[in-house]
Amino acid sequence: MAIYKEFDIQPPNSAESGDVINNIKDIVSSGMWAEGAASITTFFTSSVQSGSSGDYYLDAFASNPQSDSQAKSQFSVAFGHFNGSGSLGRMGIVGNRASAAVYRQLSQTLLGPGEDQFTFAGTGANITPKYVYAIAVSRQQLREKMDPGNWELHLKKGSDILKFIDDSGATTNPEVNQGGRVFNIVSGSIASGTADIKTAAASQTDGAYGLFYPDLGLLIFNGPQLDASSGNKGIALASGLGNNVNGDNNTKFYEAVKAGVYFQSRREEVITSQHYFCRVPNKEFNFSSNPTFATASDGSFTQATFFKNPKTFITQVGLYNDAGELLAVAKLSKPLLKSYSREAIIKVKLDF
Repeated sequence: MAIYKEFDIQPPNSAESGDVINNIKDIVSSGMWAEGAASITTFFTSSVQSGSSGDYYLDAFASNPQSDSQAKSQFSVAFGHFNGSGSLGRMGIVGNRASAAVYRQLSQTLLGPGEDQFTFAGTGANITPKYVYAIAVSRQQLREKMDPGNWELHLKKGSDILKFIDDSGATTNPEVNQGGRVFNIVSGSIASGTADIKTAAASQTDGAYGLFYPDLGLLIFNGPQLDASSGNKGIALASGLGNNVNGDNNTKFYEAVKAGVYFQSRREEVITSQHYFCRVPNKEFNFSSNPTFATASDGSFTQATFFKNPKTFITQVGLYNDAGELLAVAKLSKPLLKSYSREAIIKVKLDF
């Protein structure tokens, strides 16, 4: 009676078929938010987080962290100003100039050598604004990257609402810089299943709405464009830009996200798999060590019909290393009948 059966492992360049296939890669897209949801329509903040680091950023949750102990941050919102305006502190005055710290962190992460300010597409006075707003997707939700062309965000203040998507569908050769691939944020919707762009980024007067970095899960918004009136295609966000003044801009931006009640997004990740083909020939694995299979006194079958025609049922497969240590167990969805007249190939797939 066979207990272990070794896999036939062939070199990767071998023309012969082996039992183990390595390094199979598949691109998988799934809902990015809590529990695999594709969209968020309710937003909450944490008083603990906002009280400790709220000057720099605010974490957004899909459920209330005050009542849900399992709630996890879905993304963070932040305001950055090149000169530190909109936050407390300046030379000789106590304060951390949080907005300047945020802007420097974003620029050092996303911009290349010799660049210190974000530059947006379009024309007009706000191509290189002094201040920006940012959304950073939490690592546990992002996993590997955001799926370009598969997100939509609504921002609202009062009766003014803007719907944002990216222009990846209209870009065949995206720009790649220090932050990876870069697409423009434009007004539009993907509700119909395809991108419906209202105005191309290059056609935006006073600068495009923003930049999208899918490989890092970052959205950078043009601050002055959000501050513009609805007639000028903004939402009149009213950023506080005073010197040595807390403009409470993180809260203003978060409230615009919350009022929009919609953030749809999918993530994209590469799953590497190994396939193990467990081959069960007709003359193997036809007996069992289970005490109900044979009597203890003389070893005869408990079922007389098993004589010369034993039958077993395969319920699981164990994968062992050369030292005989059990590494993984694969369970079948239902028992598989095995006899001298039946063979089986059971494929075990490991993803990582």
